[in-house]
Amino acid sequence: MPRSSRATARRKSSCDNASDLMVYEKYESSDFEKLIEVGKQSYTVLKEVGSHIKPGVRLVDIAKEVEAQLKEKNLTCSFPVNISANDNAAHYTPSFNDPRVFSDGDVVKLDIGGRSADYLSVLVITVDLSGEHGKLVEASEKALENAISIVKAGRKVSEIGKEINSTYAKYGINPIKNLGGHGIAKGELHAEPFIPNFDNDDDTELEEGDFIAIETFATEGEGYVIEGDYVQIFSMVREGQLRDAEHRKIMDFISKNYSTYPFAMRWLTEEFGSEFKVKSALNEMASKGMIDAYPVLVERSKGIVAQTEKSMIVERDSCTVTTE
Repeated sequence: MPRSSRATARRKSSCDNASDLMVYEKYESSDFEKLIEVGKQSYTVLKEVGSHIKPGVRLVDIAKEVEAQLKEKNLTCSFPVNISANDNAAHYTPSFNDPRVFSDGDVVKLDIGGRSADYLSVLVITVDLSGEHGKLVEASEKALENAISIVKAGRKVSEIGKEINSTYAKYGINPIKNLGGHGIAKGELHAEPFIPNFDNDDDTELEEGDFIAIETFATEGEGYVIEGDYVQIFSMVREGQLRDAEHRKIMDFISKNYSTYPFAMRWLTEEFGSEFKVKSALNEMASKGMIDAYPVLVERSKGIVAQTEKSMIVERDSCTVTTE
């Protein structure tokens, strides 16, 4: 699940003081073995389910299959499965009764994450059902490969972005400039630093022991995403007072099961049986600033988008990829 270059830190609680801004807790070396285990299991799920993306298959069935296979491995989703096609770059997750099926012209990004407690993984592959955008997919994959090859402690994030964009240039492809990779911390998918897909002059250096995700977004369009109207993913910012007893039950369920991790409206509908009731609760929570929404992100010029992502631990002279 991508991070926007405009993303900001989330607060720990309902407090409004600046001092209560999220302080990210980095993983320790004792955590690395578990991160690698979660990453490898998630990779197995991604490859297996990715092979089932075919014309005529329902998107919601692929999402449910990811969830079921993660559960078999004693994992939950670190965020709702993103299944974004064509000019949709990210944040499309199926609704409860989503009728959409894959077509033979789709370029599909399957973006998943596994979670065991606060041990996380994030990873993406692109499946080209059209057979017409192989260069775009290859550019995204090669850019990630080249970026990983230069990751080490002391490396500036802008240098990673420069390497990614340099790869794209060889293919005549553009980066998406307002999406990119990110740090990952305990309990927080989107921590610092932001890792761009081009040289953005950011001198922030990676540190040994950082856990990061590099996301290479390649497009045939102009290279910027905007928010669309479709919204099915949310996360809780804080709890609060709700008027309706049913709304309070839904809020309590979110807090207990997802904490501040992103969740899908579909999951709540499956639990409470009424999409209307769930929407009503989320609308009240949104009006009180209790949840954040993640609208689908669309390439501004309607350009096709490919994406590849892996998670990795930064080392002194290289890195260890956890999701392979």
